[in-house]
Amino acid sequence: MLNCRILALITLSLCLPDAAHGQRQCSNGFEMDRATGECLDIDECRTIADACRGDMMCVNQNGGYLCIPRTNTFYRTPYRNPFLPAAASPLSPPLTAPNFPSPSRPLVCRFGYTMDENSQCVDIDECASDSHQCNPTQVCINTEGGYTCSCTEGYWLLEGQCLDIDECRYGYCQQLCANVPGSYSCTCNPGFLLNPDGRSCQDVDECTTENPCVQSCVNTYGSYLCRCDPGYELEDDGINCSDMDECSVSEFLCQDQCVNQPGSYHCSCPSGYTLLDDGRTCQDIAECETGNNTCTAQQTCFNIPGSYQCLDPVRCDEPYIQLSDNRCMCPVENPTCRDQPFTIVHRHMDIVSNSRVPADIFQMQATSRYPGVYYIFQIKSGNEGREFYMRQTGPISATLVLTRPIKGPRDLTLDLEMVSVNTVVNFRGSSIIRLRLFVSPHSF
Repeated sequence: MLNCRILALITLSLCLPDAAHGQRQCSNGFEMDRATGECLDIDECRTIADACRGDMMCVNQNGGYLCIPRTNTFYRTPYRNPFLPAAASPLSPPLTAPNFPSPSRPLVCRFGYTMDENSQCVDIDECASDSHQCNPTQVCINTEGGYTCSCTEGYWLLEGQCLDIDECRYGYCQQLCANVPGSYSCTCNPGFLLNPDGRSCQDVDECTTENPCVQSCVNTYGSYLCRCDPGYELEDDGINCSDMDECSVSEFLCQDQCVNQPGSYHCSCPSGYTLLDDGRTCQDIAECETGNNTCTAQQTCFNIPGSYQCLDPVRCDEPYIQLSDNRCMCPVENPTCRDQPFTIVHRHMDIVSNSRVPADIFQMQATSRYPGVYYIFQIKSGNEGREFYMRQTGPISATLVLTRPIKGPRDLTLDLEMVSVNTVVNFRGSSIIRLRLFVSPHSF
């Protein structure tokens, strides 16, 4: 027989409903595990100070504890499943400790837990201990009593593999997108700036930030345009401006001379002309009317485009006598007049240089018509260059026609002859219009 003193306090636990609160409760010696909802044994040897005194030692039991002599080497803690409730009723009386030794049975924790140094079941961190079965492409996430295999941001799980998500396919970026493993990168086209959200782009106003243009800058969506001031044209580089030679663009800007200047031009007129308010047309200065001429009192001032002429009085040479200021007559009673034109009438006119041809410039006709008389009109002298011809326009009239352009300044004298032929009395006579033509130096 064992010589031992045993103080036994053994109780069995049942989980009973709490009538007051409708919740489950454990019997004495047990406490509720909130994680599993089971009643677990309380280790009184740890929680009760000096549970056993003297040379007695405390041995925890299921629902209680024992005080046994420290010299007892035969006692072993009976096996108890910590996850099953005790079979006895909470109302059962305490059981006395057996008088014979029980075989030692180890405490077993459920799957996913392990016993710590305090004989408590704690969760196994499979991720930290590298005891998980996650694929190398997956991420291990520890849970109570287990673990979960997942994928990091930027990947999705497909048939057990973490595959990269191509964010560029789904329009994550407003403009340019570069996919990288597990992520993506957004950039913007030239002329745009990436917004703080890292995805959208905003237009850069180059005209206010750098203004690359020499003169005027116009911002556009994603770019800019350079403009030049009036009178300048944009160079091939699209930035610089150079003076536009308006005079070389068109010959119709000015009536006479076009003078280019930076960013503009102006028209000028030759001597004898003044520029009108339209800035391009030249108007002749009438020197004879303004008195701005050098003619004497005996001379007649004759205005021509761009200049003037001082005409001396008409003098009739022998055998002609003067009938008026511009008419000379050869008397019929003078024998020397028989082969001379009966009258010479002096006229003068002006034409502009390089006039368009053909052009009717002068008309002559007989002052009277007699029975049996017909008239022949011809250029008697002064048409050596054949710039003119006489076109008969009727029985008693003809027109002087300019056939070739004449470049001025030039002074021409033409003798236009009208021949009278009388078939009744077999008479032939003539008259001359001495036409003096002043060709101006300009075509206006």
